[in-house]
Amino acid sequence: MGSLSPLWRLTASQASALMQQGRLSSEQYVHACLERIQAREPQVQAWAHLDPQAALAQAKACDAQPRRSPLHGIPVGLKDVIRSLDQPTRFNSPIYEQHQPNEDAHCMAVLRAKGAVLMGKLQTLEFACGGQFPPTRNPWDLQRTPGGSSSGSGAAVADGMVPLALGTQTGGSTIRPAAFCGAVGMKPTWGRIPFDGIKSFAAHLDTVGLFARSVDDLALLLGAYGLIEPSLPPVPPWPQLKLMVCRTPLWDQAEAPAQAAFDGLLERLRSAGVQLREMPWPQELAAINTWQDEVMQDGGRSAFLPEMLTAPDLLHADFKAKLANHLQLTPAGMRLALDRIAQARMAFETTMDDADAVISLSAPGPAPLGLQSQGMATFNRLWTALQVPCISLPLLWSPEGLPMGLQLIHRRYEDHRLIEVARTIEAALPQERHPWN
Repeated sequence: MGSLSPLWRLTASQASALMQQGRLSSEQYVHACLERIQAREPQVQAWAHLDPQAALAQAKACDAQPRRSPLHGIPVGLKDVIRSLDQPTRFNSPIYEQHQPNEDAHCMAVLRAKGAVLMGKLQTLEFACGGQFPPTRNPWDLQRTPGGSSSGSGAAVADGMVPLALGTQTGGSTIRPAAFCGAVGMKPTWGRIPFDGIKSFAAHLDTVGLFARSVDDLALLLGAYGLIEPSLPPVPPWPQLKLMVCRTPLWDQAEAPAQAAFDGLLERLRSAGVQLREMPWPQELAAINTWQDEVMQDGGRSAFLPEMLTAPDLLHADFKAKLANHLQLTPAGMRLALDRIAQARMAFETTMDDADAVISLSAPGPAPLGLQSQGMATFNRLWTALQVPCISLPLLWSPEGLPMGLQLIHRRYEDHRLIEVARTIEAALPQERHPWN
């Protein structure tokens, strides 16, 4: 292996296969990732907490044990709003500078039981929704945002520091940084991975997010959480795929490079024989981004009350505004927003008909310049509100070579089928581009 590419370049699935064959140890792989972090972290600043010795100790313990799963010995990073019993969870907030949880969040407990190695905690926008910005930079261009709020998760995976990471999404906080950083990202169906042990913002929307460098890697995570459904009908071969094209009524908010890249990809799909048809936009979805924002902001009316009561001087004005109901949301308005979103879910899933997936943009364009921005969630909010699974693939690129992301969407509880469609598209349209190339 030493004469080939550095070990940190291995994807999680490649490393897992080598470990299964006895050709790679967890300690070797973790050590290689730590060397990559040492080389790049001063520039990218993806990590909120890192303990190399603890990571190596976990890896050595894994090497001494029978393999528990395909994730055994594989390093993962954790967004710093997800609690972990052996590492601090600070939420990028001065209120929690000394906070050490006494148990793992559900999503981390599963990975630990499967034998994964917790490498460290990854930077986030404060409480994943406002306030203090993270210092993380986009590995493709250090002058640009990595997107957020799962900033460190997207940047660390894309830059080769760690093969897998967890984030969260309440608006666009997984799909957007995956798109901006050129990682593979997934927002599963809402609720399929419990949110227990994670700082919540809006319970109707909060979803655990997955970051990887390939669809095969996403499948490892999905399998760990028991979301693989092998009895589903097989996905058809590449030329027989049926895809619905969803531009949404907000298409004019997409930047010209994103629109051009999307249309260019559609031509490639058509020339390969893939069946494409435009998705009619149901009237029930007319104002869904507005409804999503109302539901999200309503969550903030109570989410930060403990911090307001215990540390008001340290609570950022963003959160105080949410607690004060700065949008003047009403009970009647909230009932209306939730009811319309429920109707929209059924309308969307009916409109999908027999399509294998819906395709759209992951982001309005490449990552914006500057670190005091997370980018816009224009093409994420609606899918989060609909609670459907979404995957971002690094298949769209700006003229200057920056990633933008193609988004694939399916009905609720079709996570495994969406993975298989993504795998088919990834194999047919290989785009091996990385920040280190």
